Amino acid sequence: MNSTYSSEEKDCQSAKDAGPDWPKKTSDRDNMDKFCVNTARSFLGRNVNLHLKDGSVIINVHIAGIRRDDFNRHNFLTCVPYGSRNGGKFKVPLKNIAWAELLNLNLLLTSG
Repeated sequence: MNSTYSSEEKDCQSAKDAGPDWPKKTSDRDNMDKFCVNTARSFLGRNVNLHLKDGSVIINVHIAGIRRDDFNRHNFLTCVPYGSRNGGKFKVPLKNIAWAELLNLNLLLTSG
């Protein structure tokens, strides 16, 4: 009887190691889902909720720009809180952002 084995199956020490707890390889799809500079560019000039990797959310900020720190080679989003009178800009490291949720201000600003 001919059977073929993948390299993952050969690396398992026993049958119970090859079950659902076996570590999966990361695919290209996982890398595409990361929040990167190209994704951040699509949100420039818009109001968003920023969902961070630690589970917290920065609510209703205007993405004003993307900056690169020349010394540490890290990317930062420059954000302005909605309704900020003195232009209180702050930076959020791009590596800390999981995803951004686009806001529709027309829904938020309607008065009933």
